[in-house]
Parts: sequence; C-alpha cells; structure tokens
Amino acid sequence: MLARERLASRKPGEELNIDEILALDDQRRKIISEVEELKATRNRVSKEVGALLSQKLIDDAEAKKAQVRTISDKISELDRALKSIEKERDEKLLRIPNIPHKSVPYGKDSADNPVIRVFGEKPQFSFTPLNHTQLCEKRGLVDFQRGAKLAGAGFCLFKDKGARLERALIQFMLELHTEKHGYTEVSPPFVVTRECMVGVGQFPKFIDQAYAVQEGLDSSTLGKLYMIPTAEAPVANIHSGEILKESDLPIKYCAYSPCFRAEAGAAGVGTRGLIRVHQFDKVELIKVVKPEVSYDELETLVQDAEDVLKALGLHYRVVLLCTGDMGFASAKTYDIEVWAPGQNQYLEVSSCSNCEDFQARRMGLRFKAATGENKFPHILNGSGTALARLFVALIETYQKPDGKISVPEVLKPWLKCDEI
Repeated sequence: MLARERLASRKPGEELNIDEILALDDQRRKIISEVEELKATRNRVSKEVGALLSQKLIDDAEAKKAQVRTISDKISELDRALKSIEKERDEKLLRIPNIPHKSVPYGKDSADNPVIRVFGEKPQFSFTPLNHTQLCEKRGLVDFQRGAKLAGAGFCLFKDKGARLERALIQFMLELHTEKHGYTEVSPPFVVTRECMVGVGQFPKFIDQAYAVQEGLDSSTLGKLYMIPTAEAPVANIHSGEILKESDLPIKYCAYSPCFRAEAGAAGVGTRGLIRVHQFDKVELIKVVKPEVSYDELETLVQDAEDVLKALGLHYRVVLLCTGDMGFASAKTYDIEVWAPGQNQYLEVSSCSNCEDFQARRMGLRFKAATGENKFPHILNGSGTALARLFVALIETYQKPDGKISVPEVLKPWLKCDEI
C-alpha cells in the first residue's frame, strides 16, 4: 500500500499506526452493523407488542416489552462502545503525519537533504569577522542579559538601532510581498484556539512545544487559547469550516507576527544569542489554491521568499527536505538557508511547504468546483522570512573591520542611515 510505504519513509514504524486505525475502524463497522440489526429486531418486537395488546394477551405483551428493554439496553451499551472507539480512532488519525509527495527523496535526516540551488558567494573578509552576539554587544543592538531578566532564557531585548533594524526588515518584507508578489496583508490575533492548532497540524503532536494561556486566575481556561508558534496557525484557519467559491482561489495572505515556541528539551542546543529563542518575529506567507496547481504555486512561493534574500544581497542555498526531515503536515518542503559568516554555517530562515489537502481536511475547508462538487483545496505556507536568524546573517555579512555595519540599500528608507 502506497500510504504505508511513504509513511515508513518518514520514520520506520509510522505505517503501523495505519493498522491500528484500520483495526479500530473494523470494530466500529461491526458495532454499527450489530446496532442496526438490534434496532430492526426492536422495531419488529415493538410491533408484536401492539398486536398482542390488541388481542388482550397482556402477559405475552409484557414479555415482549421486557425483550424490547433488554435490546434497548444493549443498543445503549454498544453506542457507548462506539463513541469510545471513534474517539480513539480519531485521536490516532490526528497523529498520522502527511504522506510525502512522490518527488520527495528518501532520507533519514538533514544530512540527506539535496541542495537544489545556490545564490551568490560566501562573503570574504580581510579581517576575522565577529559573530552576531559580539556585534550586538559592541553596537548596543540587543541586550541579552536584560531580555533574560524580563522573561527568562531564550528571550531578547532589541534596542535602539537593533530594534529599528528589526522593524525595518519586517516593513521591507511586508511591502515586498504585498506590492510585488500580490499577497493580501492581514494582522491576525497572536493567540488562537486549540482547534486552530489542530487544523494546521501543530496539535496534538507538538503540544509540548506550545505556550498555553490562562485567563486571569480562572484555571479552567488554561489551554483553551495558545500563543501562536507561527502566523500560519491563525492565517491558514481564516476560512476554516467554510465552502469557498472556485473563483475565490487562489487566496494569498501575508502576515507579520511574533512567534512563541517553548522548544521543550532544546536547552543548551544553540541557545547562545539569537540562533534559538522562545520568541522571534516572522513574516508568514499562506496560499489556498486549487489542487491541480499547488506544486506550481509551491515553486513561486519559494521564489517569493528567495526575493527577500536576493534584495538584501545575502548568500543562501535552497534545499529539498528528505522524507525523514519533513514537517508533520507537509507533503513537500523546501528550506532556504542563509549563510552567517560569524557562525560559519547556514541558518534556516524559511521553510516553504505544500500541505496538499492535509490541513484543509482537518479544519473543514472546502471549495465548490465548477462541477458542483465540494473539494478540499491545497494549503501552502512559507516563511517570508523568519527573524531573528535573518538579523544574524545580515549584521554578520555587512560588518566592517571597525565593527560598524553597512545598511543594505533596500533598508535605508526605514533606517535613514548608511551604516550602524
């Protein structure tokens, strides 16, 4: 079975969940069949009660009534079992990841991701380049210690021209995507319901990575709302539960938001500076499209994200994620990795994914085709792009021997200076 093979390519053993779900569904079908037979028997016996009463055969009628009650009790018992089985089946279904597209290469982890293309050359320096933490401290761009004082490890305080640079990058990206790429800007809530997180595939698998919200002192509200890990959670859900017109498609949204990720178990892994933080800014791109064009739309989505890095003059590469390195909801994903000279490594600043109809099914989003049939659209998402790693790559790339930082031409309208 194709589904089993492709799921196994993600992680050996993933396909076994299908057998468990099929077994539960088989139990469900047997119970439904048994209930239908019992209901038919109950209806027949109920009619017999009436006939016996009309013949004044009271004792026989009472016996039949007792039989009806026994059957009804059995039906109630089976209904409870059915609900339990359906709940277990549905919970297991929500934990099944998307099936990788046939064009996704087999692999175990990021080491198996093929490089698709490279833009530009790695910058060369006549001096030893500083890393971003040194540059931030030297130029007063980020106060790491006070950020940690305010909210704990993994939170940062951008200040002065660091804060202005962060804002300039957000403004630049929003205007690029709305004015050049044709996206509609939205400003979503920064907290969402549990249903939104389930809809995009964040829950239940990644619930340990989320920040749950409680309203005041009311502990009963804890977990009804969650701080968003990405604007994908609210924006992809904008039309959840709706039936769109075919003429409404494609829908293209872009949104700025802060992103909050607990990243449980990540302590000590790349936590120095801005590489791995619990709160960061991002401009997100979302597309809702007809299924037959979704893979063409994925390629243009990647190009839209690439345009950000090209305009900033940063060296980067595009990699195709292998089966073992893909996100839970994705059928195919490209990562864009920008070069950070001070780190001497590539940093992922964008993941562009086609989730096909995986998310649309979970959130109940459909469109009415010209044939009159209700279909599930394909939903795509991409970072266009994420900060703070973009911030890291930019200041490390544009640093000068004296620790000053040149400002790329496209950011000058907001920063109003040539260098920091």
